[in-house]
Amino acid sequence: MLEVIKPGPLSSVQDLGRRGMRHLGVSQAGALDPLALRLANALLANHENTAAIEITIGLCEFIFHAPANFVIAGADLNACLNDTDIYPCWRYSAKAGDRLSFKQSRDGVRAYLLVEGGFLNIDQQLGSYSTDLMAGFGGLHGRALKVGDKLYYQQAQAKPALGALQPSYEKLIHFTPGPHAQLVSPHVFDILNQTIWKVHPNSNRMGIRLSSHKALTHNHSIATQAVHPGVIQLPPSGEPIILMNDCQTTGGYPIIGVITEADMRHLSQLSAGDCLHLKSTSTTHTAKQRHRVKSHLNQLKLALNKKE
Repeated sequence: MLEVIKPGPLSSVQDLGRRGMRHLGVSQAGALDPLALRLANALLANHENTAAIEITIGLCEFIFHAPANFVIAGADLNACLNDTDIYPCWRYSAKAGDRLSFKQSRDGVRAYLLVEGGFLNIDQQLGSYSTDLMAGFGGLHGRALKVGDKLYYQQAQAKPALGALQPSYEKLIHFTPGPHAQLVSPHVFDILNQTIWKVHPNSNRMGIRLSSHKALTHNHSIATQAVHPGVIQLPPSGEPIILMNDCQTTGGYPIIGVITEADMRHLSQLSAGDCLHLKSTSTTHTAKQRHRVKSHLNQLKLALNKKE
């Protein structure tokens, strides 16, 4: 069993999310950094969709009450097992009574804690164990973790430490033009591409609000229609909103772009005040990005099969 001693600002159970439910008004939810989740599961020989604890910012603490093999992936939130520093994308073993604590980092905000075999007492709803924080279902009782929560797992025999390369996080975020790109002037896209955008404090798992000294002025409106994570909406304020996993299923702001799937993981590590650069790209580049991510995972799995 893993007991929550301190939950930090926001810790919740997340897998790869709920797919194919948006027409029913159900958000995707799920890990904001799916590559980190998949890498960690590969190191533990778990199914790639095994749920993790998504830790936001850090400042949390857990205690193992039974032996476990575990991995932390994503941002380096300065984790310690008892008094020993441990690092992202390495497999470690814990004994009963070991304490796992996280501080925080200037270089990222989300890390994923997984155990071999996964957590056993979490709720599967609509095909996913992810916590939908707005609707209040999935994960552990449909909410963020709190002090005293207990997540059960099958105790495991200790395995040797094992690590994998985790691709770096970038502040250059690629997007393809959206379905309403023709509604705004080319000048708007020049600003979108040339401006250094700052993450607004009013950003969360639903969406990242961007601000700068230049607003993307426009006077267009659209009928409410379907939206999804990665969509770049342009509200009347002229400050773009990038929708994230917990976003609503419909929206009425023009969709001027869509973040490439491979670059969504970079957005997951941005906090208020961080800067980023948006760059338009082609669908060909998007496909190459997707192929690189898939190849990285496949190479890791092949290497692990040979090693173990």
